[in-house]
Amino acid sequence: QVQPVEFGGALVQAGGSLRLSCVATGRTFGMYAMGWFRQAPGKEREFVAGISKIGLSTYYADSVKGRFTISRDTAKNTVLLQMNSLKPEDTAVYVCAAASNICSTYGCYASRLNYDYWGQGTQVTVSS
Repeated sequence: QVQPVEFGGALVQAGGSLRLSCVATGRTFGMYAMGWFRQAPGKEREFVAGISKIGLSTYYADSVKGRFTISRDTAKNTVLLQMNSLKPEDTAVYVCAAASNICSTYGCYASRLNYDYWGQGTQVTVSS
């Protein structure tokens, strides 16, 4: 089993940048496909970005493509989400998730049902 824990949430001005980290306890993240989801007040949790077990494939929601980058730092057993050009609509609790087995399409990574372990989330607030 693995327990994801998120760090890096903060209050940032629109147009600014922020980097979120997801660190693992238990097994290494290298054994799991990873995803970032977010949930704003009154809305359902939505997919943000995903990365395959060894990082060869990445997936992004259209709303963040070109602004956000997901990556792995294997040495630190960490998955990163670099967020640039932040907008007020990016405000949400960002949650990291791990999948033991997952199919390799955008739809697979975007489905909450394909993930086995979830973090508690970190708050990102973007002010205008």
